[in-house]
Amino acid sequence: MNEPLIVTADFAPADHAFLDAERRAHFPPERNILPAHLTLFHALPPSVEPELRRRLAEAADRPVPRATLAGLRSLGGGVAYVVMSDELDDLRAELADGFKGCLTAQDAAGWRAHVTIQNKVDPRVARDLLADKERGFRPRPLGLKGLALHRYQGGPWATVQRWSFRQR
Repeated sequence: MNEPLIVTADFAPADHAFLDAERRAHFPPERNILPAHLTLFHALPPSVEPELRRRLAEAADRPVPRATLAGLRSLGGGVAYVVMSDELDDLRAELADGFKGCLTAQDAAGWRAHVTIQNKVDPRVARDLLADKERGFRPRPLGLKGLALHRYQGGPWATVQRWSFRQR
């Protein structure tokens, strides 16, 4: 297998339902092949899989990180919810440090946690959605439940393994 590995944070069920409904409502249907997700790493080489599994298990053996849906962000041709979490930022930085020589330019460039709910649409459509969402937006807690490892398969992802965070 030579497919890149993807690492995500899993949402608590109610938050996953909310974010996935947002994605289904606003993402172009022909492009919406994934559920809502919070990507920590977009493409790690398959050669690091054993070490990555070990590090993800260790990373998940800590209390659930506190997180907030803190705002909205324009993606130019789309919209995303901004995720703020010092604890998740620290966890991701530790993992990135351990795989420094293996990171793609995208993963090495820094991390701005977000959940994309719309992408690859006309910028006017995206601006309208952003304005609409910002009108009623209030920051709110975001429940996280664990980490997940996926294998990229030319579009869809195959989940390899999931790890749950310890409860506080």
